[in-house]
Amino acid sequence: MNHKQLIELGLSYLGTSLRYPFDPDLPVLFVQEKMFALLGKQKGVESINLKTSPDEAWLQRETYPGSVIPGYHMNKQHWNTVMLNGTVPDDVIITMFRESYRLVIAKLPKAERDWLIPFSS
Repeated sequence: MNHKQLIELGLSYLGTSLRYPFDPDLPVLFVQEKMFALLGKQKGVESINLKTSPDEAWLQRETYPGSVIPGYHMNKQHWNTVMLNGTVPDDVIITMFRESYRLVIAKLPKAERDWLIPFSS
């Protein structure tokens, strides 16, 4: 996976938009007004910050040491940075990506999330 593919995937989800709130070289995917994916670079390698549960964060870091690290400039309990260097399989990245979207939707006010239908499994 790379930034371009992840942006295309993210924009296919209901209620998403692409913005550049921090830097013109730092694309961020939002659902409604909440960020669910921040695309950056770590040591010249494309990366993505994704929201996750604390237990999953730890498990992902243990499963992919060095490729999944505590979220760079984020709450390290709830965010991971995933290096897009080919070490983490694409299907795993997509699962992490969807989960980040789901977790953010779950925190939206009821009126905002009612029309957003999270993925079924």
